[in-house]
Amino acid sequence: MGEKDMGEKRVREKELADGRVLRRFAIGQLGWAILSGIISNWLVYYYMPSDSQVAAGMPLFITQGIVFAGLTVIGVITGCGRLLDGFIDPFIASRSDSLASPRGRRIPFMRAAALPFAAMTVLVFVLPGTSSALANDLLLFVCLMLFYVTLSLYCTPFNALIPELGRTQELRINLSTYISVTYFLGTAMAYLVTAVAGALEPALGPVAAFRVTVAALALVALACMLVAALGIDETRYADTQPSSTPMGRSVAKTFKNRQFQVFEGSDVLYWVSITMFQTGLPYYVTELMGFDDSWTFVFFAAMTVVSLLFYAPVNLLAKRLGKKRLVAFAFFAFCLAFAVTAVCGLFGVPGVVWGCLVAVLAAVPMAILGILPQAVLADIAEADAIETGERREGMFYAARTFSMTLGQTLAMILFTSLSAAAGGGVGYRLTAVVATAFCLVAGLVFTRYRERDVLSAISSREGGQR
Repeated sequence: MGEKDMGEKRVREKELADGRVLRRFAIGQLGWAILSGIISNWLVYYYMPSDSQVAAGMPLFITQGIVFAGLTVIGVITGCGRLLDGFIDPFIASRSDSLASPRGRRIPFMRAAALPFAAMTVLVFVLPGTSSALANDLLLFVCLMLFYVTLSLYCTPFNALIPELGRTQELRINLSTYISVTYFLGTAMAYLVTAVAGALEPALGPVAAFRVTVAALALVALACMLVAALGIDETRYADTQPSSTPMGRSVAKTFKNRQFQVFEGSDVLYWVSITMFQTGLPYYVTELMGFDDSWTFVFFAAMTVVSLLFYAPVNLLAKRLGKKRLVAFAFFAFCLAFAVTAVCGLFGVPGVVWGCLVAVLAAVPMAILGILPQAVLADIAEADAIETGERREGMFYAARTFSMTLGQTLAMILFTSLSAAAGGGVGYRLTAVVATAFCLVAGLVFTRYRERDVLSAISSREGGQR
């Protein structure tokens, strides 16, 4: 490498180190977290309203109750959407890894997908609005499938940029911290839906107020996603050399990685638990704690604010103690938060006390698991690239998305089936108990991750480059 090239490399590294490029990238996470959060947090709540919602005037758009083998229509539709997302991710990852474009391998996908992604989020709540429950069932199915296609088109290439922009241990942890902050801010903004809709409801009615609120948040999300898609020169900061490995072989090589197998197994279980908790939060707040649904945002915002206080300590501790210890601790800490949720509203304790207790208990594991799993996966992808000579970051993150999708699919089916079968508060408490069990097993599986081997492979390359 010539002196000029070395000088340009130092300039690029300085630009990444000062954080401006990474923060611009993280704003894209804020955008898609809003859209994903709207669907994850409110889809079931909107289409399978509780008795108190129906009494307040919320219409029933789709077929309600258990329809077959303990399953609900909303559970089947959401499950199919998650599975579709999981199965198309490897295809999109392979296309992204192998794309030869003057703009890079990831940015072209993000630019093309941002607007359709935002639009489909709105249409999920708008098009299934006919007077026929069967027609709405079918329309919701189609809209949700298209939502997950557009989500994958944006998020799979986006996630593949994480290890490419985070070239060192410090950059990976810093970048994971930034996108964790914007992820939780985006999720918190998604929880604003019922609070804002409640203010608009006297003028617009419950359905129109909900839809207008979703549309407004989708516009904000679109602007944020375009900041990353239009504001980052991928060819300057990332390796844009296309991969020549066919999709099937790339998937096989990815899942052959032993440390990734451990990570993936733990991740599936984690996503079951956290999705059940997030899906259930509006019900826990209203049915177990006795608050109005607008308080869902208040409690999640409290969790987020307290969690943000721990971001700096987590960032520092991860660099000193390693990521494995903190992640394992977070799984077991989350178990306690979920277990407390299961008994909310009992023993004569006021609902606000339960809400504050859950928010505080969940804050630390939220901080850890918001930051470090992405950095762990970036480590695994980087070590694999060193050992195999192939850069398949897109496929690693597509596989992680598959684990998230699989976990979320199972969570949606379990949550809707358990809450419908058991009924009322008993069903919601049971979902929290099941979330606790899945999180406990996730922590036990993750303890088998061999962080020392992964970091040793990375340090051997970095040592050789000095």
